[in-house]
Amino acid sequence: MLSRRVLQSTCLSAARRSNAKLWTLGRLNHVAIAVPDLDESTAFYRDTLGAEVSGKDDLPEHGVTTVFVNLPNTKLELLHPLGEKSPIAGFLEKNKKGGIHHICIEVDDIRAAMKSCADAGIRLLNKEPKIGAHGKPIVFLHPADCNGVLTELEEA
Repeated sequence: MLSRRVLQSTCLSAARRSNAKLWTLGRLNHVAIAVPDLDESTAFYRDTLGAEVSGKDDLPEHGVTTVFVNLPNTKLELLHPLGEKSPIAGFLEKNKKGGIHHICIEVDDIRAAMKSCADAGIRLLNKEPKIGAHGKPIVFLHPADCNGVLTELEEA
């Protein structure tokens, strides 16, 4: 019997071959960092490192407040818990000083990417695309199926 990892790798390879023209993986959109103190973290990137940062944006549907640090080739997304059911609160309970929470990669067709990933045995954390911090459709892929990395796909 094939191991789950071998089966997923085989399925993903087959999915890539059969769906190669349906959707493409794009650039790294951002790396998300959970932070225990959003003001302090924002000041570090803005005042100490000299980066351009956005204002705070509350996203109650995702349970986070975000600030984006704009870099020439990508962004850093600073995440802070918003509300009692914030997934970031749980992350910060385990990682008191914060840390990398997820990566976000752009795709040109979110629904085709979701189908391809699901067909390859990659678990989707939401069954339908949600609207993310940039106002675009997103989906999260289970970290156990993505080399231990929580991966967000965002339609470009």
